[in-house]
Amino acid sequence: MTRHNRRTFLKLTGATIGGLALGAGTAAGATGADERFLVDLREVSRSDIPDSVEIVHDLSQVDMLVARGDAAAVGGAAATTPDVTVYQANGGVAAEADGPKASGSGASHNHDGPAKNSELQWDKRVQNVGDLTDKPGGGKFIHDTTKGEGTRVAVVDSGVYDAHPDLAGVVNDGLSGNFTTDGLDFRPNGAGSHGTHVAGTIAATNSNDGPAGGVLGTAPETELVALRVFSGFEGASGDTLAALLYAADNGCDAANISLGYPLPYAYPEQFPELLAIKEAYRRVAEYARTKDMVIVNSAGNDALDMDGEGVLSLPTEVEGIFGVAATGPIGYGWGGKHSDNEEKWLTGNRLDEPTTESAFYTNYGSAVDVSAAGGNADLDALNGGVAGAERDLVFSTVNVVEEDGSVSAGYGWKAGTSMAAPQVAGAVALVRSLQPDASAEEVEALIKDTASRVKGGSEAYHGAGHLDLKRLVKAAQ
Repeated sequence: MTRHNRRTFLKLTGATIGGLALGAGTAAGATGADERFLVDLREVSRSDIPDSVEIVHDLSQVDMLVARGDAAAVGGAAATTPDVTVYQANGGVAAEADGPKASGSGASHNHDGPAKNSELQWDKRVQNVGDLTDKPGGGKFIHDTTKGEGTRVAVVDSGVYDAHPDLAGVVNDGLSGNFTTDGLDFRPNGAGSHGTHVAGTIAATNSNDGPAGGVLGTAPETELVALRVFSGFEGASGDTLAALLYAADNGCDAANISLGYPLPYAYPEQFPELLAIKEAYRRVAEYARTKDMVIVNSAGNDALDMDGEGVLSLPTEVEGIFGVAATGPIGYGWGGKHSDNEEKWLTGNRLDEPTTESAFYTNYGSAVDVSAAGGNADLDALNGGVAGAERDLVFSTVNVVEEDGSVSAGYGWKAGTSMAAPQVAGAVALVRSLQPDASAEEVEALIKDTASRVKGGSEAYHGAGHLDLKRLVKAAQ
């Protein structure tokens, strides 16, 4: 198996980056008479805003507005800033692969037969979330203590396909909503399956009664609120800020934002409007804390040193936002150490790299609070079609658009810090189910205090350590 260091990442990912061609487009909205911008009500009075300016979102909780019209009519430069484009997953997922349909037929589930869906979830199996092998063997699992009951998590993303059998009854369709201006509902609309994958990682119920079964989330009894901020792979910062405030005002224990501003939009000297966007996120994060909501963010997929000179990686580097870096194995059930016994894919020396290995693409630096399972990849094997190489990615729920335009439920692999963040959002739900009165700061501290140290791993890649649900749940009790 070939391992790639982080310096070669950008040369190697052209065929596997999903959703964004790095460097394409513009980070900031153009100036003009009908463009979107943010208004700082600490710099201009609301009464001074002319009627010709349309208010898209009222963010008065943090003294801001999202507006459309002529920014020049709203005061000086300090009062307005362009509504900067935000992207899924800080530049798309680092790698992905299609999986089976939810209605697909299965075969024997014996150890010498094909793995059922839950056996492909190395991220849940290594954390002992539940008994996910085809021969239940008893033992103590996280879900014996809590499944996140009584909690609520917002998925601020590309929408959630709530007709998936493993997400049926999980999404609160009354509270879910669309924060874009496309006029549709909270379900995916031209933005892929990113949000559905994230949702499954948090709260999938393993309810698919098909031959291959379903998949299981960290907190299958939490309630999801799907807040769509993408129509395609690009969104608007103002929509994201509005969704976060809505989540905080509607009792969410956590909000997962697997999104951000990838390279080259990490250099405020080149894009000074990013400084105003940072301040907007800071105010929103501060407000969320007054509502005891934890905002969990993916650290980004650019293999970027966030502590580098002149670098500003948003929103991970904003005070009050919980940043998550990604890890993953190499060799999960494939390669020279492959075994037909799925139960042993994580045991002994069958992995070339452990599940706590820092992913080749993950951003790193002091803004990382913890690391969590986001998936890894041997790109030569993955791009070369080597059987099973996709298993090192994270396996979860997806929505599939058929040739006739209809949508069906399925499963798929994705790798990225986008896949790591919902591991932590689900963990917040577990903690809050056991300690409903814990503050956001107390929940975050508990996650960090119980994180496991990674042998040979640096703080830059793991923060306080690697997410450890067993230690976390025990401490939360």
